[in-house]
Amino acid sequence: MAGLLWRLLLCLAAAAADLQLDEARRTLDLSTHLAKVSAELSLTNAAGTAASTFLLALEPGLEPRLAYLGVQVKGEEEEENTLEVRETKVKGKSGKFFSVKLPSPLAPGGKVRVSVEMVFTHVLQPYPTHITQSEKQFVVFEGNHYFYSPYFTKTQTTRVKLASRNVESYTKLGNPSRTEDMIEYGPFKDIPPYSQDTLKVHYENNSPFLTITSMTRVIEVSHWGNIAVEETVDLKHTGAVLKGPFSRYDYQRQPDSGISSVKSFKTILPAAAQDVYYRDEIGNISTSHLLVLDDSVEMEIRPRFPLFGGWKTHYIIGYNLPSYEYLYNLGDQYALKMRFVDHVFDEQVTDSLTVKIVLPEGAKNIHVDSPYEINRASDELHYTYLDTFGRPVIVAHKSNLVEQHIQDIVVHYTFNKILMLQEPLLVVGAFYILFFTVIVYVRLDFSITKDPAAEARMKVACITEQVLTLVNKRLGLYRHFDEAVNKYKQSRDISTLNSGKKSLETEHKALTNEIAALQSKLKTEGSDLCDKVSEIQKLDGQVKELVLKSSVEAERLVAGKLKKDTYIENEKMHSNKRQDLVTKIDNILDAL
Repeated sequence: MAGLLWRLLLCLAAAAADLQLDEARRTLDLSTHLAKVSAELSLTNAAGTAASTFLLALEPGLEPRLAYLGVQVKGEEEEENTLEVRETKVKGKSGKFFSVKLPSPLAPGGKVRVSVEMVFTHVLQPYPTHITQSEKQFVVFEGNHYFYSPYFTKTQTTRVKLASRNVESYTKLGNPSRTEDMIEYGPFKDIPPYSQDTLKVHYENNSPFLTITSMTRVIEVSHWGNIAVEETVDLKHTGAVLKGPFSRYDYQRQPDSGISSVKSFKTILPAAAQDVYYRDEIGNISTSHLLVLDDSVEMEIRPRFPLFGGWKTHYIIGYNLPSYEYLYNLGDQYALKMRFVDHVFDEQVTDSLTVKIVLPEGAKNIHVDSPYEINRASDELHYTYLDTFGRPVIVAHKSNLVEQHIQDIVVHYTFNKILMLQEPLLVVGAFYILFFTVIVYVRLDFSITKDPAAEARMKVACITEQVLTLVNKRLGLYRHFDEAVNKYKQSRDISTLNSGKKSLETEHKALTNEIAALQSKLKTEGSDLCDKVSEIQKLDGQVKELVLKSSVEAERLVAGKLKKDTYIENEKMHSNKRQDLVTKIDNILDAL
C-alpha cells in the first residue's frame, strides 16, 4: 500500500512537470467580506503520455482560509461536468495541493479549458481595526500578483474587483490599470511554477461583515407527515470594532452614520415552510417580516439592535415542512433528502456548524451520503412524547462553510411500518389502564369494618376545629375595636367610634350565633365538650362588657367629664381583668 502511494506521488510530480498553462485569466472579487477567486485556465499536455489529472496549488498565505474549491470544464454549466477534486501531496513540496480528475484523458499535445472557483473567508482584515460610528470601514487584502500554480504559465492576467472606488493604496507591479472599482494587472509572460509576489490593496468596504460563529441545525423527522427544522444561530459582526459610544439619535438622523453596521438581513426558507417562528432568550421577536414567494419564503431578520463591529446576537428560527417533499420510501427503505446547511443571509460564512437529524424511533441501518466531507460524531438518542427506547440522532459537524455548501445531504435508513402503531397503542393502553383502575376503585369497598364510634369522634373533632376558628376570630374583633377607640381619642371624631362599635356588634352577633349552632351540634353528638363551649360563651360576654365599658370611659375622657389620671387607672384595671378572662378562654380552647 505504501509503495502504491509512493508511485502515485511520483506520477503526480511528473504530471506537474509535463503539463503547462498556455493562459490563466484570474479574477479576485473583493466586493464583499469574502475573497472569491475565479480563474479560467487553458492547459496543454506537453508530455508523451496521456494525462488524466492535473494539479491545483493554494497560496501559502491563503490556504488555511479556503472554504470552497470547485472546478468545471470551461463552457459547461451542467452539474455532471463538475470535476472531481481530491486533496493530495506532492513530493518535496509543502502546502495544500489538489488533484483534479479530467472528464477524459488528455492526449499528448491536447488542450483543455477549465474554470476554477475558490472562496476564502476572513482574509479581508479591517484597517484601522477600530472605527467610530461616523467613520467608514477600510480593509486590507494581501495575496499574490500571479496565479499560484505548479505549472509553467505562458501568459496570465489578474483583475481585482473592489467594493468601492475609494482606494487608499495598492501595489503597482507591471503598471496596472485602474477604472472605478477595478484594478487590472498584466499580462505577465513566462511565469515559472510557484511564483509569488505580494499583492496588497487597502480600500473602502462597507459591506456587511456578518459571520455565523456557531450554528446548530436540528431536523426532526416524523412519519406522520411533518419535518420540524430549528436553527440556533450565534451571529457576530467581524468588521472594524466600534470605537466610542453608540448614538441612536445620530444613527437614525444621519443616513451615513454606522454605514458598515447591519440593521437587517434576509433569510430564504423552503417554499413549503410554515409555522415559522423567530425568537431569542427574551421571547418572540416581532420585528421580522415574512414574504411568501412561488419558489421560496423570504424572512427579513431584524435583530433587536443594529450590529456594529465586534457586536454579537443570538436567535432561534424554526419552521415545519411537509415530509412528502423530502422523504422517499420503497417498502421499508427510506431516504431523507434535505440541505445540510440552508441560506441564512447573502454571502454567508459559518465558522462552526452542527447538524442533528432526529429519525423516527426504530430506524435502523442508517447511511449518510454527503456532497462534501463532513465529520460524523457518535449517534445519540433523543426521547420525546411516547418514546420507549429513544429516537436515533445523526450528529455531524463542519467548519468554514459558505453559500456553495448549500447542497442536499441524503440519509438512508430502514423502518418497519408496524412500529408506526406503537404510539397509538401506547395511548390506547394508557387510557384502558386508567379507566379500569377507576372502575375497580369505585365499585369495590376496601374498608374492613365500619366503626360508628370512630365516625362520631371524627365529626366532634371537625366541629371542635370550627369552634376554635370562630372563637379566635371573635377575640380579634376586640383588638380591631381597641384600634378604633385609640383613633377616636386622637382625632376626637365620634363617627369613628360609632362605626367601630357598630361593626363590633354586627360581627360579634354573627360569630356568637355560629358558635351557638356548633354548640347544639356537639350536644346532639353527646359530647361533653358542649359544656366547655358554653363556659367560653359566658367568659366572652364578660370580655365584651369590659371592652364596651372602656369605650364609654374614653368618650367621657374626650368630653372632659373624666380626668386623665382616673381614666388611666380605670383602663389599667379593665385591661388586667380582660387579660385574665382571655387567658381562661385560651386554657379552655387548649383543653378542647
